[in-house]
Amino acid sequence: MLTDIDSFIGLPRLTSLRLSPDGRRAVVGVTTLDRDKSRYTNAIWQLEPTRRLTTSAKGEALAGFTPSGDLLFTSSRQRPDGKEEPALWRQPSDGGDAWVLASPPGGVHGVVAAGEVIVYGAAVLPSGQDPKSREDKKVTAILHEEFPARYWDHDLGPERTRLFVLDGGEPRDLTGHVGRALDDESTWDLSPDGRTVVATWAVAEPSGSQRHTLVAIDVTTGDRRTLLDDVDHEYESPRVSPDGRRVVVCVQERLTPEGPGDRWLGVVDLVGGSLRPVAVLWDRWPMSPCWTPDGRAVVVSADDHGREPLWRVDVETEEVTRLTTDNGAYRDFAVAPDGSVYALRAAIDSPHLPVRIAVDGSTTCLESPAPPPELPGRLTEVTTTAEDGTEIRAWLALPASDGPAPLAVQIHGGPVMSAKTWSWRWCPWLWVARGYAVLLPDFALSTGYGMDFIRRGWGQWGGPPYTDIMALVDAAQARPEIDGERAAALGGSFGGFMTNWIAGHTERFAAIVSHASIWSLPDSSATGDLAHYFRREMTAAAAEANSPHRFADAIRTPMLITHGDKDYRVPISEAMRLWWDLSSRTKEDNPHKFLYFPDENHFVTAPHNVRVLYETVLAFLDHHVRGLPWRRPELLG
Repeated sequence: MLTDIDSFIGLPRLTSLRLSPDGRRAVVGVTTLDRDKSRYTNAIWQLEPTRRLTTSAKGEALAGFTPSGDLLFTSSRQRPDGKEEPALWRQPSDGGDAWVLASPPGGVHGVVAAGEVIVYGAAVLPSGQDPKSREDKKVTAILHEEFPARYWDHDLGPERTRLFVLDGGEPRDLTGHVGRALDDESTWDLSPDGRTVVATWAVAEPSGSQRHTLVAIDVTTGDRRTLLDDVDHEYESPRVSPDGRRVVVCVQERLTPEGPGDRWLGVVDLVGGSLRPVAVLWDRWPMSPCWTPDGRAVVVSADDHGREPLWRVDVETEEVTRLTTDNGAYRDFAVAPDGSVYALRAAIDSPHLPVRIAVDGSTTCLESPAPPPELPGRLTEVTTTAEDGTEIRAWLALPASDGPAPLAVQIHGGPVMSAKTWSWRWCPWLWVARGYAVLLPDFALSTGYGMDFIRRGWGQWGGPPYTDIMALVDAAQARPEIDGERAAALGGSFGGFMTNWIAGHTERFAAIVSHASIWSLPDSSATGDLAHYFRREMTAAAAEANSPHRFADAIRTPMLITHGDKDYRVPISEAMRLWWDLSSRTKEDNPHKFLYFPDENHFVTAPHNVRVLYETVLAFLDHHVRGLPWRRPELLG
């Protein structure tokens, strides 16, 4: 039973799934607490039958399979020579000892294999020197000559990703130094014969911007040619067809202040030619395409009304067929030679579990090395009508206890996302275990309801998204299971922006929790790691009009601010200014609090910090919503 914070933190978690080329072996990554309960480590398990394949104190991350069925993984565990350095390992399919294939100082990522070839990415100094040459000279400075300068929680440079090839001998540098081209958002695939890499390729644009094109790289010569390059579109998730002749990609139309830009599938010949759009009239956004064995269709995921089903898209007829019909959100899926699909399935009320989906859509749950917990409540839905007449909906998690429950409104981030799946970072079931009902609204800007639904809130974050949430709160509080007089609002990232906006526009909530939040929208959009992207979305006037900081004088609700110093998506300066604006307006006892994490990023992930976060949030809610005495979490001293 998930009853408290300790039981939550101790739950094992599935992190990834890979399927061998012959479809006979499915393996997953499983994350668990280490013996000291101070950090999480990852191991690799096989399914059917369930057995652990790797064991080390450092842990292993799943990378994939070779065509012959050997397992590929990355790890810094001890090697036979005694070294403990990041390395790519290969474990034979018969279960023998693994050996090191490559050990670049910056580690390995993006491993793909086909034919007799393995391709991976590794970060290397522009000079090609070992990064230790800088460390030995105590050099930490980075000279930037183009934007961006950092991403998520780390600096960009001086090392930059290159592609390397393993084809029987020592690793071979395929691309050389290419600067920003293979950035943190770039992905690549390898043709079945191992001769061509297809990669998304970042190129510079005027005014500090960039976009992702699509290139093909000859594995033997390193020659590179551009397959797709259009200033009005970007490309994601390229996958080469089983016959090696075509590439399917997700095409993202460039967003502007006038509209969000649509998303669809496209197919282009590997030898070059024009992009052929596929299923552009389908009003959903496809993700992570994966070819069927016959090359006639691709399987994708796409948000739909608070779910993320799998769909089959015929690339010739453009017919779209839904494969899964439950409440699940599916990821890390792979199509077996017989056409069945292996995937990780999660939902609002279930962490990820391995499943097999047959060709006819029937789903079988596989034995999992991370069994799901028993939950302290049940899940239902709330629907109502928005101010403009649009039907809107939300998930509602209800506690098992009798009597009307106080309401916690948990607002998702993005904002172009959906409340559709289990969250390890902001889990509503911990509030439910404490006796709260939790509302998880999808509002204007949320995905899974069509382009018009997103357009309703585009460029006006404080408009329909806010009124949609308030309408869903009204509908939830009208239910007999909910106490209509006691409620709190919580959110992270865009959800934090919205809680800040709520604080300045209504006093209906007894407490507000604002995590990793935007306070001054003009400043945040200019100082974050993706300023070039967010500046496409809003004009300067729209950012100012929709900025919560303008309404600081109106805030009367006690607020808990939480933020990590390593957050480069929404910089810590946003929390510092919010904290000052609240504190400087307090005339007597300050009802607000600021929980600061010097070592966390946009998320809070370290076990001890997760415990502090949840204990503080629950204590804050209990104090202001339930009227209990304030209890400072013991871990904070």
